[in-house]
Amino acid sequence: MNKLIPLTFLAAALAACTQPGEASAPAATGAAAAQPAKADAPAKPAEAKVEKAPATKAKIGQPAPDFTLPDLDGKPVKLADFKGKTVVLEWFNPGCPFVQLAHRKGGLKDVPAQHTQKGVVWLAINSGAPGKQGTARDENVKAKQEFGMSYPLLIDEKGDVGRAYGAERTPHMYIIDPQGTLVYAGAIDSTKGGEPEQGEQVTNYVDAALAELAASKPISTKETEAFGCSVKY
Repeated sequence: MNKLIPLTFLAAALAACTQPGEASAPAATGAAAAQPAKADAPAKPAEAKVEKAPATKAKIGQPAPDFTLPDLDGKPVKLADFKGKTVVLEWFNPGCPFVQLAHRKGGLKDVPAQHTQKGVVWLAINSGAPGKQGTARDENVKAKQEFGMSYPLLIDEKGDVGRAYGAERTPHMYIIDPQGTLVYAGAIDSTKGGEPEQGEQVTNYVDAALAELAASKPISTKETEAFGCSVKY
């Protein structure tokens, strides 16, 4: 049975994520958007305006777009320098409730540390434009420390890298294999941004893909729909 985001969490997330003229609740696309909502699913407010997603340029099975971005100390980090290693990209916004939940007790709580210890490179990217939610340096420094993020947090204030990858949500996850090929894009896990019900089986798509990659197995799930706040381009 598909997990539904609790109404109380969705309401709080909408309030915290949204800036005037923006909507940040998870949005279905394609065939999913055409399906009628379930009776017990929280209805999306009629006035909510879905922010248009950036055009996706990065493609599964194709070389991942290269980039160079500064970290919080201004040190440049270049993707090409990690050729030969598996790289995970995590789109980040410290003010987004979905990001906070994922880091405090969701799919990003322990997984990054487990995999970076095995040699995986993990990079968080904040593509928010200056002045938008979650872009203040102090806020990012504080969140990085609170969430125990031992990996770099990169600043993409022009949004060029986010648009190149087609990042729509925070969090939005991407995995690049040692050959520099994009092999996964989408959600962290199957919770659709909320908290799992007691006893619910949760699939962590990122964890599973990394395990398959390490074992030289085909990635069983290459692409999923990302859930979270809209990236504040």
